Amino acid sequence: MSSRLASNNVYSVLHPEKLGNKLNSINTTERVKDIQCTLQLLREVWLKVGLEKLESHEGIAVKALLDSRVTDLFMDMTFAKEKGFKMEKLKKPLLVRNVDRMANAGGAIMHQVKCNMFFKGHMERARMDVCNLGKTELILGML
Repeated sequence: MSSRLASNNVYSVLHPEKLGNKLNSINTTERVKDIQCTLQLLREVWLKVGLEKLESHEGIAVKALLDSRVTDLFMDMTFAKEKGFKMEKLKKPLLVRNVDRMANAGGAIMHQVKCNMFFKGHMERARMDVCNLGKTELILGML
């Protein structure tokens, strides 16, 4: 790699010692903010998926959050009720813990929904735990 390319590398602001005398010639604060904004946006991955009710075969398009920190599939309670998904009561409630290991304010999971989920030509039978997700309709954990 030529030194000209290396000196124009936007990530070089993370290592000021490599910039030498050029440190005063660029606005490092602005570049760091640009990088932080970009990294913030990459933390959320949204997918448009299709859901099919098993009973009526009605299809619903929905925006789902893909989250690698989550270990299961979740559907928002309000969304499930509004769209008329058949909710099955669980034999035993599932306790929900947040990332900080504290109990979720929404309480235990009492119901689940079974449906077919479609993404780019792939179909899979899905079992989703129903809970309060706020403005997010679906969360797809990385199983």
